[in-house]
Amino acid sequence: MTKVIIAIGGNALLPSGMPAEAAAQRRRIEETSAALADLVAQGHEIIVTHGNGPQVGNILVQNEESRHLVPAMPLDVCGAESQAQIGYLLGQALRNEFGSRGIRRGVACVITQVLVDANDPAFANPTKPIGPYYSREDEIVVKRAKGWKMVYDQRGGWRRVVPSPRPLEVIEADEIRRLIAGGQVVIGAGGGGIPVVRRDGRLVGVEAVIDKDLAAALLGRSIGWTHLVIATDVPQVALDYGKPSQRFLDH
Repeated sequence: MTKVIIAIGGNALLPSGMPAEAAAQRRRIEETSAALADLVAQGHEIIVTHGNGPQVGNILVQNEESRHLVPAMPLDVCGAESQAQIGYLLGQALRNEFGSRGIRRGVACVITQVLVDANDPAFANPTKPIGPYYSREDEIVVKRAKGWKMVYDQRGGWRRVVPSPRPLEVIEADEIRRLIAGGQVVIGAGGGGIPVVRRDGRLVGVEAVIDKDLAAALLGRSIGWTHLVIATDVPQVALDYGKPSQRFLDH
């Protein structure tokens, strides 16, 4: 029996070009859950982590489009929303798949916080594009109103960029460990986890995005698991990905 962290990319759950409707995501997640159930049926222990790029991006678009009707939520809250959204769909699909195969396993989705350093250099140099695209005119207005750093993305216009600090601690690691010991299949650390810092002994959410694969690896180390599988819609590992010098790696 192998203990494996499975890190599923957000684009693997909602590939580029696929409609963002819940029904389309559900179908894709059901396909993914069938493959995950195969591993459990073979006797492997798994923890499922996932990306949230397309999903949290859509939540941020909803934030912006409805900001005149309801208050916009901060990025850490939007990240938590995406964890719940994907965790619900994935957890339900896994339970249904287990039930149809006679696999007697529970599934638990853990809304997961990940500690970062408030003095991480990433906070002084935001680089992670998120959310909707803006025209040049909108970019100027938004930047002045909200103080965001914006960069131009050739795929569609101006976008907000946020820090991507290094993950230091999975806050709910002990709870995840206990759930696994109780026989649960855990879904956790979605989207790299909700980034938090400690201030005066209290946890406080911050506006940042943590690399999901680094968070998945940290979760594995935290509970003593050594195998990490990264599932994505990219066909092969590459150097200089997305650049003219991109080169695929072979064995």
